[in-house]
Formats: sequence, C-alpha cells, structure tokens
Amino acid sequence: MQWEKITDISLITSLIVLFVFAGLGAYQWFTRKSFKKVDRPLLAMLIPLVLMAIVYIVFDKLIVLNTRPNGSGESSFPSTHTMIVATIFFMVMIVLPRYVKSKFLRVLLDFVMLMLISLTAAGRVFANMHYITDVIGGLGFAIFFAIIYYFLTKEEDTTDE
Repeated sequence: MQWEKITDISLITSLIVLFVFAGLGAYQWFTRKSFKKVDRPLLAMLIPLVLMAIVYIVFDKLIVLNTRPNGSGESSFPSTHTMIVATIFFMVMIVLPRYVKSKFLRVLLDFVMLMLISLTAAGRVFANMHYITDVIGGLGFAIFFAIIYYFLTKEEDTTDE
C-alpha cells in the first residue's frame, strides 16, 4: 500500500471520529432541547477546529512558505494531514475519560490514535508530499490547538471530580 493512501486512511479515520463526537453533540442538543445543555467539551472542540481552519487558509492561500518536494507546486507548510489528524486525536484523548470509563479501553484507543498520528506524520514524508519541517509544523500547530482545548475543558474536568 502506498504511503499517500495510508495517510488518507488516517485522515478519514480521524474525520469519522470527529463526526461521532459531533453526532453526540447534535444528539444532546436535540434531546436536551438546548444548545447550552450540550456538554462543554463537545462545544469546546469547535474552537481548535476553527483555529485549524484559519491556519489552513492562511498557509495554503495567503502565505506560501514552501512547495511540496514532489514538484507539484502546491503549498507544503504545514502538513495539513498531520495537523488535522493530530488535532482531532489529541482532543479525543483529552475528552475520552469523560465518555469511556474503562481504563484499558482508553489506553488502547490512545495507543491506536498515537500510532495513526505517527503513521500520518511519517507517511507524508515517505510519500514525498512534505518535508520533515512541514510535518513538525503540523504537529506543532496540533499541540498548540490541543493545549487550548485542554484549558477550555480543564475547569469542566475539575468540577466532575
């Protein structure tokens, strides 16, 4: 299997996971009959996602720092596959204890998500779609977005204990 296809599978998997959480939020909104009654961690996911979209637009359309090593001429920095996959999975790792009570299952899911992030990051370089600096940039943005998400949900976590 080609590396580009592997990274696309990781991206699609992360988007499916995101849609599961979006579906949970929509279900809560519908059944609780109020947007304000949707779990705060689900609503807080919107902020890093909007920031990620802004970063994508800025670096893909406005500020092109470099182009892909494969010669396609497309913007290369940051690796959006890496940024999207890592941002979604980091947020899920933060919120997972709220929805999955089994520690074993959480550790297993965290491991799978970390492996998918790693495969995506390495795969984008191996597929000759990005330079290592592009992937590091994508991971850096994802970590930044995850930190924002953590602090947005931190107060919520302490009130549940």
